[in-house]
Amino acid sequence: MGSTKAVIFDVGNVLFHWDRHAIYERLIEDDQALRAFVDDVVSLDWHAQHDLGVSFAETSAELRARFPQHAALIDLYGPRFNDSLQREVPGVVAILESLDAAGVPLFAITNFHDDFFAAFRASRPDVFGRFRDIVVSGEEKLIKPDPAIYTLALDRFGVAAADAVFIDDSAANIDAANALGITGLLFTDAATLRADLAKLGLPV
Repeated sequence: MGSTKAVIFDVGNVLFHWDRHAIYERLIEDDQALRAFVDDVVSLDWHAQHDLGVSFAETSAELRARFPQHAALIDLYGPRFNDSLQREVPGVVAILESLDAAGVPLFAITNFHDDFFAAFRASRPDVFGRFRDIVVSGEEKLIKPDPAIYTLALDRFGVAAADAVFIDDSAANIDAANALGITGLLFTDAATLRADLAKLGLPV
């Protein structure tokens, strides 16, 4: 490599599959009812508040008031959130391990509620122990693709934009990173990621 590159990972759908249905699939047996509950009650728009740091106590109270018939299920969303992230994306942790073994500085930026992430991070020290630092949107009250979260992360990591490679499954998040001078890699699968990193001269 001509210069030392730092590699910054997203977490959900890059390192671990994120599927909110998995929180409830053992509790709601009917597939159609499961989809309706996840899509219409604990919806993505409702969940997005957590990524901005709104407490589960607050969001769940609001949702129980709207859907009192589902109060018991709503209350399980926070305690069982890690069930939505149990499966690794095939091949990506191996890439992380290769980069770590070669001494490449590793970081992460994730849209994640800080309480949810603390529990998940503690459950996988084999993965998260490889990162020198992780910026969590819920802690910072900033969410990708807001340029401010990238600027904050680079400053905290001590990494120049030109020396950073950022991996994310969202095109909007990659576009925001590229606009700041970061090399963004849109994640699709481990084989493509390995090839993309190798083209940049990284030891994978």
